[in-house]
Amino acid sequence: MTFVLHNTVYREGEGVPMVLIHAFPVDHRMWDQCAGEIIAQSDQDGLPTFPIWAPDMPGAGQSPVPTHSESGTVAPDGALTQALDLLADSYVDLLHRAGYDKAMWVGLSMGGYVMFDIHRRHPETVAGLGVCDTQAAGENEQGRRRRLAVAEACDKGSVEPVMRFATPRPGDSTVKRSTACVSLFTQWIEQQSPAGVAWRQRMAAGRADLSGQLPLISVPTAVVSGSLDPSSPPESMKAMARAMTGTTASFTQIEDCGHFSAVEHPRQVARPLVDVMGRVVRR
Repeated sequence: MTFVLHNTVYREGEGVPMVLIHAFPVDHRMWDQCAGEIIAQSDQDGLPTFPIWAPDMPGAGQSPVPTHSESGTVAPDGALTQALDLLADSYVDLLHRAGYDKAMWVGLSMGGYVMFDIHRRHPETVAGLGVCDTQAAGENEQGRRRRLAVAEACDKGSVEPVMRFATPRPGDSTVKRSTACVSLFTQWIEQQSPAGVAWRQRMAAGRADLSGQLPLISVPTAVVSGSLDPSSPPESMKAMARAMTGTTASFTQIEDCGHFSAVEHPRQVARPLVDVMGRVVRR
């Protein structure tokens, strides 16, 4: 069983696609500017014209919310313990149906959970990785309860429980505190399906610990961290890069940048991703 994923194609091309996996609680649009920078920088570097995609996760953007029966095993507390695996399979199915065997997978925050699970379940499809402001560990009990509480609140028909992602906080980056950024995130979140937001929270609550994948990574990899990221701080991201003992992972810290690095500083995020794609092409 796989989910239906609406796929935005930023660029057609040949060779290994770069697949951009978005964060919670937004959709593929968070990659719009960064994808443009990836195109510009890869052209400047003389790389072949590779495809660039950004599928919407289930219940985000134009992708439908899976039904209860489609979502796999449900824990007694409501967490979806099989959904991340089904989602990883769905991304790989999308790749194969388009006629490709491998991709460079790029995940930011929740997108990173999907990316690591793709590596666990389908390592043969991984040509390179972009690891942006995320974590490989599973959810702790407090985090699991918090996600499930948000899911239950969203089930009442509102995305208000996740509007905090659009609200500036002390210590946020200059961009994240700007009126334009607040307006953009507010618009993106208001356009989400409450049921889709709830589904993704239950999926994330039920995910397994994927820290064991880190030393198994052997492909070119970029690790990117915003200096002001409160949930995936640079010290955690550096430790993640060091744990990737099977490869030489580059580490990029972006100053005055929070959790949504690809939105806040798209040009700076694009640079290490294009560099990794260059390594993939040369392979």
